[in-house]
Amino acid sequence: MADNDAKSDESIENKEIKKAEASSDSESWKPKTELGRKVKNGEITSLNYLLDNGFRIFETNIIDYFVKDLESELLEIGQSKGKFGGGKRSIWKQTQKKTKEGNKPKFSTMIVVGNKNGYVGLGRGKAKETVPAREKALRNAKLSLISIKRGCGSWECGCRENHSIPFKVRGKCGSVIMELSPAPKGSGLIVEKECKKILSLAGIKDIYSKTFGQTGSKLNLTKACFEALKNISKTKVKEEDLKRLGIE
Repeated sequence: MADNDAKSDESIENKEIKKAEASSDSESWKPKTELGRKVKNGEITSLNYLLDNGFRIFETNIIDYFVKDLESELLEIGQSKGKFGGGKRSIWKQTQKKTKEGNKPKFSTMIVVGNKNGYVGLGRGKAKETVPAREKALRNAKLSLISIKRGCGSWECGCRENHSIPFKVRGKCGSVIMELSPAPKGSGLIVEKECKKILSLAGIKDIYSKTFGQTGSKLNLTKACFEALKNISKTKVKEEDLKRLGIE
């Protein structure tokens, strides 16, 4: 019991430290773009205004300024060598370039960020070392942040809450096609493991999925899932259907 209490106290302290660091970063932030200056001066007060009007965001501090509770998670897109010739899933995808000097390896990784309340972003980073690759991926994930519509489009449920998606959507990347469908409350995320991380950070709790193509490529699979989420916001919905589908 004492160990559990100590662990919980440590986690609370870590969260408080992260919040303090985030607030100090926002205070010491010196905008480099006109959009950043407008955000810090208070001329722009909503992230949805930037996303809906198609503004290009070049500073991650703008995202941190509006969304304080962003969480991030690494996706397993690569494969490392295992025992007896077997492979094991890894967060690093390693490639090599053969030159006269020898082999030059590069590492790439993919990160998903979200606040579990409608905001989600996906980014990929590649570098000669693992730490810069992870930093690039985190930056790209924040800059690709989108706002998605949630609702209850399942005919089996009809609770008008935002636990699922309002209608069926499709996303495509390479040969992979992912189809996401609304699910009734309590179904859970019936989807591939890495895509489950993306949907949970987006704030979706129940969903059905169907995939086509070479789904062994996790890189294309996760991108197809993200494209499907993008298509939710691109679809126009009539005002009389907003309340019926529980769209937020």
